Amino acid sequence: QVHLVESGGGLVQAGGSLRLSCVASGSMFSINVMGWYRQAPGKQRELVASISRSGSYYYPDSVKGRFTISRDNGKNTVSLQMNSLKPEDTGVYYCNMRIKTSTVLEYEFWGQGTQVTVSS
Repeated sequence: QVHLVESGGGLVQAGGSLRLSCVASGSMFSINVMGWYRQAPGKQRELVASISRSGSYYYPDSVKGRFTISRDNGKNTVSLQMNSLKPEDTGVYYCNMRIKTSTVLEYEFWGQGTQVTVSS
């Protein structure tokens, strides 16, 4: 059984910063892509950052230059540094990992979500 546990989040004023972290625990062979998604009220969940095992990353234009994703393969963790936050960044942020539980089986796992609220 694999579990993802997130930390960080909270309430911040526009222009401020927050850092989210997520750690995976359980029986794992390797972790491939790690990422963060967010879901605002009434909207679909969207990808805000992803990073491959080799360190290649992706950001949508909406967060590029403000958010930075990083990972520690030895600690099975992924972090998201969010700077210059805007009210439109408000939402529930979810950690996502594609984890191989054996040499041939890969599954997608989600964290429980953490609320980020940016006030104007």
